Amino acid sequence: MTHFFNMSVLCAGLMAAMLGGLPAMVVRADPCVALQGDAIQGGLLWGKVSTVANLTFDGRAVPLLPDGRFVLGLGRDMPSTARLLISAEESCEQEITVMQRNYPLQNITGVPQQTVTPSEAHLERIRMEREKVRAAKALRLARDDGLNALQSGFRWPVTGRISGVYGSQRIYNGTPGSPHYGVDVARPEGTPVTAPAAGEVTLAEPDLFYSGGTVILDHGYGLSSSFLHLSEVFVAVGDRLQPGDLLGAIGATGRATGPHLDWRMSWFNQRIDPQLLVPPMPD
Repeated sequence: MTHFFNMSVLCAGLMAAMLGGLPAMVVRADPCVALQGDAIQGGLLWGKVSTVANLTFDGRAVPLLPDGRFVLGLGRDMPSTARLLISAEESCEQEITVMQRNYPLQNITGVPQQTVTPSEAHLERIRMEREKVRAAKALRLARDDGLNALQSGFRWPVTGRISGVYGSQRIYNGTPGSPHYGVDVARPEGTPVTAPAAGEVTLAEPDLFYSGGTVILDHGYGLSSSFLHLSEVFVAVGDRLQPGDLLGAIGATGRATGPHLDWRMSWFNQRIDPQLLVPPMPD
């Protein structure tokens, strides 16, 4: 699933003295840095720079691994161009062309109506649970599990029929809802769910309002996986998992119409399409 590609470079030649001592922007005919991955909404890109460089992507500071490797996330609604600024002794700005996607509309009926029009009490619970999820994702663990997995390949946490895809606009019981940010795999309740890559558990909750049994596995440097609607959670916060380790079982908890796994991925606040990182679903 990994691809190399060429990208246009937007650089301006300015003298350092004109910038008040800041590094000069260098005019280059080639990209500032070679990137791998999928330059598409929902995709991930990764590369390597000098360890003394500072990176900014679309206005966000990008953490570097000690060896200079980094990862970039392209969210569902990423515009057609994004900019990567590399600040070093010689700075460079790289323009990335992002392929746009058309997202399907999905009508879903039969979900519990309280998850479509929550009561005031439920809204307070939802607010508290969202804070808990945000706190788990804010830990930003300094682990290289995610980048190692990007190079060796993520694995499906469970195999089966894909019943929902990333990015689709959903209508629940006739009421428009938020887009779907994961990939759904339908299997019987109790089917084992395993880690798609190594990581550390930062959230392990048996019953969240919308997502039911939920596990968040942090792969390091802003990249994480979330596993929703689990019937059982077999891990605890702080557990370190290797690819294939058991973390839970498929269920229909939270806002669901039947047993399935909703697998989601994030890079900071950018939602990533897991299907771009795994092989085709086996028959």
